[in-house]
Amino acid sequence: MGRKQIRKSIPRFAGWLGLVLCSLIIKLLPASLIYSFSNNIASLGYIIARKQKKIALESLGIAFGSEKTGEERRKIARDCFVFMAKSAVELLFFLERPQFLRDRTSFEGKKYLDVALSEGRGVILVSAHFGNFPLMLGKLSLDGFRVGAIMRPMRDKRAEKFFTEKRRQFKIKMIYSQPRQACVENTIKALRNNEIVFIPIDQNFGTAGVFVNFFGKKAATATGPVVLALRTKAVILPCFMVRQPDDKHKIIFEPPIDLEEDRKRKGVIVDTIQRLTDIIEFYIRKYPAQWGWIHRRWKSKPNLTKGGV
Repeated sequence: MGRKQIRKSIPRFAGWLGLVLCSLIIKLLPASLIYSFSNNIASLGYIIARKQKKIALESLGIAFGSEKTGEERRKIARDCFVFMAKSAVELLFFLERPQFLRDRTSFEGKKYLDVALSEGRGVILVSAHFGNFPLMLGKLSLDGFRVGAIMRPMRDKRAEKFFTEKRRQFKIKMIYSQPRQACVENTIKALRNNEIVFIPIDQNFGTAGVFVNFFGKKAATATGPVVLALRTKAVILPCFMVRQPDDKHKIIFEPPIDLEEDRKRKGVIVDTIQRLTDIIEFYIRKYPAQWGWIHRRWKSKPNLTKGGV
């Protein structure tokens, strides 16, 4: 193992070890103490995770610029760490106690989901790494919906195995983004079986996606939801899990996105992805601390000399 691999393996092992220890502690905690425990984790993380803190502040600067003061951006970053810690602790706690998840989660706009499923062509839930989105999948599964998600596998195989077992307990189908052909085939199969497939489109997608406006800057964005909808006629439904002031959660379904299929395919794809990105931006602006700012969303740049969108 080379030095570079060792440098990567040490923090990953530390993260996995921390995950196991936290899981053991959380199993013993009463519900009344999980949020105070998560606040302590967030405080420690904000101090230790310097790289992630730096990325969060840089991302907030790109998104808001002079719209928010430095202190306002720093507060959002701190709150972001708190909400991420809460989400992690909730995930470990609620997956062991499904009744808490049922009791602390409600729906808004669920009629859009019911109508979409009644059409029998599957539903593509388009969302973001926003709020406690993994619990959203758990709640839908508990309520009897057949649900899966397209996700990248975690870099640490031990952590991936840990969460795979949790997802299996909740009957959440994981569709890995790689290899690409298998991902497409498994997703189409799920949609044609009238299942729900969750696809987040808020992370940098390199040169494989399209560039759309996000907080006024071009951001490389995946086109999968629209391409799949054009192919299968599945319904595209924006959906977000929003943390409430009392730490309960509300799953909000937006109206379905209509595809203007009478236009050129590329135009339909770009315009629809822009509309979906605008909805994601709306929720982030409304609840800024509930989005994962520790990701370099604007890392890729459009190559204008080659006609980048």
